[in-house]
This record gives sequence, C-alpha cells and structure tokens, in this order.
Amino acid sequence: MLTEKILKLKTEVLKKSAENFSRVEKISEHNTMKVLDAMRELKISDAHFKTSTGYAYGDIGREKLDELFAKIFKAESALVRTQFVSGTHALATVLFGILRPGDEMISITGEPYDTMQTVIGYKNPSAGSLKEFGILYREIDLKNGKVDFDALKNFVTSKTKLVLIQRSRGYSMRDTLTCKDIEKICSEVHKINPACVTFVDNCYGEFVETVEPVEVGADIIAGSLIKNIGGGLAPTGGYIVGKKNLVELSSYRLTAPGMGNELGASLSVPRLLYQGLFLAPHVTAQALKSAIFAAGIFSNLGFKTSPLPEEIRGDIIQAVELKTAENLTEFCRAIQKYSPVDSFAAPEAWDMPGYDDKVIMAAGTFVQGASIELSADGPMRAPFAVYMQGGLTFEHALIAICYAAQEII
Repeated sequence: MLTEKILKLKTEVLKKSAENFSRVEKISEHNTMKVLDAMRELKISDAHFKTSTGYAYGDIGREKLDELFAKIFKAESALVRTQFVSGTHALATVLFGILRPGDEMISITGEPYDTMQTVIGYKNPSAGSLKEFGILYREIDLKNGKVDFDALKNFVTSKTKLVLIQRSRGYSMRDTLTCKDIEKICSEVHKINPACVTFVDNCYGEFVETVEPVEVGADIIAGSLIKNIGGGLAPTGGYIVGKKNLVELSSYRLTAPGMGNELGASLSVPRLLYQGLFLAPHVTAQALKSAIFAAGIFSNLGFKTSPLPEEIRGDIIQAVELKTAENLTEFCRAIQKYSPVDSFAAPEAWDMPGYDDKVIMAAGTFVQGASIELSADGPMRAPFAVYMQGGLTFEHALIAICYAAQEII
C-alpha cells in the first residue's frame, strides 16, 4: 500500500500537472488527425494486412506502409522494415549506406549514445565499424549541455559528408533537442555546406511535437518501431525516412545493391505495424504524461530531474539523478515489480553489449526491450541517473512511479 505521504504527493503533482497534460493532449489530437488523414488519403484497407513470405515481391502492404510513413513525415521516401533488429541497426544502415571510404562525418551533439560508439569505432573499437571502412570522424563537444554553434562554424567544412544529430539525450543529462533546435542546426550546416547530409537519430522523438525533423530541414532520419512510432503493437523493426536518393542508398545496405526496397517478407506482422502507427500519437501522449508526472514527483522529493515538469520536451525520456547505486537499483526494481510481465524478476546490473559500464534495466514489457512500454534503465556510474521512458497507459505508469518513489524514501 502507498503511504499517506506518497498519496498526498501524488494528488499535488497531478493537480500541478493539469496544464502540462493539456498541452500534451492537444499535440496528440493534432498528430492523430495527421495519421488519420494520411490513412484515409492512401485508402488503407484490409488487403494491406496480408501475409507475405520469401522474397515478397509485390508486397502491397509493405509498399503502402512505406508510402504512409513518407506522407506522415512529409518526406520523399521511407523504408519501414521488420528486418531492422533495433534503432541502432537502422541508424547504422543509413551511415553505411551513405558514407564511403575517406568521407568525413561529424557528431554535432557530442559523444553519441553508447551503442552508436561501437558502430563508429573511434572510442570503442569494434570489428566492422565505420573506422575500419576508412570513414573519418570528429565530434563537437556540447557547451553547457547545448549544441555549440560557434564551434560548428569551424568544424563543418566543404569536405564534411554527413552531420549526425542525436535528438535524444542518451545516457547523459544534456538537453533533448526539439524540432526548433534541429531546424537551426540543419540551417547552419547547409549554409556552410549545402551538400552535407543532415541525419537525425529520431529515437524517442516521434509524435512528441506536431512536426518531425524532415519538415524542418533534416535530410534523413531513422528510428525504432518498438519506441514511439510502433504504438506498443509493433513486435520489432525500424524505419528510415527522408530524401529519396538517401533512403535508396540505405536500402541497398539493408538488403543488397540492386535489390534495395523491393524485397522483405512481412510475414504476419503488417496489421500490427499499421494499427500501432494509428495508436502511436495517443500512446506517445501517455508516455509524455508519465514523464511529466515522474518529474513532478521526484523534483518534490529533492532529486534533480531533466526535463523539469513544465519544460517543453523533445522526446519521451525522463532523467532523474538518484545520487547512489542503491537508489538506482531500487527504482528499477520497483518499476519491474509493478510491470505486467516478469514482475517477479529483480533487475541486476550487468555487462550489456555495446556499453562501457554495467547497466541495470527494468523492462517488464510485452515486446522485449520495447521502450514505448514503461521501462527504466541506467549505467552504474555517477550521478547514478535513471532514464525512464514509455507507458502504454498513464494509469500504469502513475502506479509504478509512486511505488518507486516510496521504495527510495
């Protein structure tokens, strides 16, 4: 049972969150209309949910889903496939598809997320990395947690082939990028080098705002279907959206040169991808309300939270500095305990592939590792921040967050 202190705090935070919740619900309504209009315009029907096998030539469901994503994101082309095993896989596919030996890429948002560092290969050497293929790499350090535009003017040159823009914070307390931030970055990069590809890692950012990065100047973006855009129904997969020539180059890396997007069996998954996409704006709103509530609870308890409850958000992640390894462990165990799946399990920190530090992760999810479902994780290093995301329903997240707070205090 929740203590009187936590029940009182819950009531106070809910009351204070009303205006922030209302803002999120308006965004959800706008994005639902956007998805609905696209589905109506493209005449989505039961015929698009059929199973395909083998090479899957002429899979109308696969082709229509690509068209649907392109329309919703206001892009020239899209590649949506269950053959992507993760968001990192989709991102790596773009990089290996576009870059060639001797090309230079720059990370403009500082050190990339841990798993991307092994893809790039400069900090964490890995067989098959971009470094092994002769891709040059530099990164611009953040300045007080924000993009350093002064440094950008000196870093990006006529020789820079691609700029990587990580929208989400990763395992750091830096600010998440909004589409307004991304617009400014893309504009500045293209002023210096119009041919430079601006590539946004859009993981955790879909439907958080009423516009997406392609609409504000990004050349290409990529993400995971088991985060926002899958609506909690997509069982696996990823997407790439952007300029037609860049998406085509990426497709040759996913399959093979000459094959591109013409292949890829949908098996029995198509309905889940379509239905998940339809639900995604609402489910994303549930996750955002969960994050706002968590920020309110833990700010009141004296912990540093990022973003703060009232701040405009660029993704669904809520970071909380928990100060000790014990607090981080207790938080994750409480989230796991109040999960619908594997509630009996007790998370332990472990050597997770692609990460420098041990990572503890709570994810009692219906889809393994689905970050749009309520989950929490963090590396075992100071300041022992937990990164909470997701929540298919706000009611579930509210319960779990309250018990996590109770465990810690």
